[in-house]
Amino acid sequence: MSHFYLTLYVLIWPVIAATVMAVLCVSLFRDIRKAKREGKDLV
Repeated sequence: MSHFYLTLYVLIWPVIAATVMAVLCVSLFRDIRKAKREGKDLV
């Protein structure tokens, strides 16, 4: 049974990392579009 938990642990981290990366990228693109619409620099 411990192999099952180890496999689950190893496989879940890439999913968590991909989800966090997707959230960051979506937020960045929204901020870029908002800044362009308002005529402001992002930085």
